[in-house]
Amino acid sequence: MRQKMSDMVHRIQDEICFALKEIDGVDFRQDEWTREEGGGGRSRVFSGGKVFEKAGVNVSVVHGTLSPQAAKSMGGGHELKGTDLDFFATGISLVLHPLNPMAPTVHANYRYFERGEGQKPGSWWFGGGADLTPSYLFEEDAVHFHQVHKDVCVRHKVADYEKFKNWCDDYFFIKHREERRGLGGIFFDDINGASRDECFDFVTDCAESFLESYLPILNRRKDLQYSDQQKEWQQIRRGRYVEFNLVYDRGTTFGLTTNGRIESILMSLPLTSRWEYCHEVESGSEEDRLVQLLRNPINWVEK
Repeated sequence: MRQKMSDMVHRIQDEICFALKEIDGVDFRQDEWTREEGGGGRSRVFSGGKVFEKAGVNVSVVHGTLSPQAAKSMGGGHELKGTDLDFFATGISLVLHPLNPMAPTVHANYRYFERGEGQKPGSWWFGGGADLTPSYLFEEDAVHFHQVHKDVCVRHKVADYEKFKNWCDDYFFIKHREERRGLGGIFFDDINGASRDECFDFVTDCAESFLESYLPILNRRKDLQYSDQQKEWQQIRRGRYVEFNLVYDRGTTFGLTTNGRIESILMSLPLTSRWEYCHEVESGSEEDRLVQLLRNPINWVEK
């Protein structure tokens, strides 16, 4: 399974990056890196193109020994108490920040983790998900994104779309702002309730469905006209993105506490963002319409 998952995430990285290259008009920068404790990764970043201000697609295959702090940052009931601190982890993580404020930011991450030799009950699991973070609300985009991921979940007995959708809304919650980072999608951890191959098939289907979930949205929005004020609002929303990733995101914490490559860990941050003192949106505005949904999530597809 270690090899199967590693092969899959590298293949998906290739497929996504080649698709983004066609859209953006520039090639990606690639950095292959190694980790002193064991393993390494391949980071690919787009910048300076016609569509993305910054976009990154990373894969990693790492192993070593967890510190108690790193074990605690994993969450999901996996805090380790002095046993099986040896680990293996591989996955793909991507964040795409478009130039046009009408086109949403998107994030996806799919991963596989083992502790020890991965043979004991509960010593292996899959995790991941994908979520959409627009600056302006287009309901058809949210519906499409959620429908693609619901369809994936329906195809696999180990998946539960409603549970994963609610999990996503709860996880990407900026507590100090009392709002979600975006309009959600799916999020899951600790997936090991079926055979390893069945869980792998589900995660693979999710990863293979990323382009289907996002490219139609991007193509609808990337060339729309926008004002300076709308660009400023995008920068403010990106500030919220930064706040979540640096304060609450478990993946960021895990990477920093396992001596990961800093540039790859912080790749998810936008190239530019903005914080205005005591910024408030006008009641009833398009910006307010989005904020209300970030505070009160809804179901985008039928149960």
